[in-house]
Amino acid sequence: MTRIGIIVGTTRPGRLGPQIAQWVETSAKTRAEADFEIVDLADYDLPLFDEPRVPRLGDYEHAHTRAWSARIARLDGFVFVTPEYNWSIPAVLKNAIDFIYTEWNNKAAGFIGYGSNVGGARAVEHLRQIAGAVQLATVHTQVNLSLWTDCENFTTFTPAEGHDAVLQRMLTEVIALTNALAPLRQA
Repeated sequence: MTRIGIIVGTTRPGRLGPQIAQWVETSAKTRAEADFEIVDLADYDLPLFDEPRVPRLGDYEHAHTRAWSARIARLDGFVFVTPEYNWSIPAVLKNAIDFIYTEWNNKAAGFIGYGSNVGGARAVEHLRQIAGAVQLATVHTQVNLSLWTDCENFTTFTPAEGHDAVLQRMLTEVIALTNALAPLRQA
């Protein structure tokens, strides 16, 4: 069975990421083609990148890196849930991506961005560039959520009508691309 990780891309206290990831997981559980699971960066407590060797080698010195590597390696594709911080992604998400390399290769990625002005679109565009650098294949459809219209008081996620259809379209693309890339991962 195809395994898709829903990555919560922030660890900030009071973050909306876990609520959005739960919405994705609940919606995704209606699908029989893949298993979806939440991967919360807050559960890994990664320090700033501290491995002495480049990630391409896969020769990790630290237990926290080996744990993160194992978690990502067993997944076949991803849905990244990221807020927009100063027109980009949170540093903790970039750091988590940078810790490993081959574990990302030949896997699909879809994106959900959220923010106050453009629904996290700038963060997602930045994340697409980063994904390409670690050989993640990205899907076209993305979900953009507004803190003004999809949240109550910036603390409670309440998706506006129409987001469910876009989410389902993105999930279809992630599953299809993940399955198409399977032969490359097995090689």
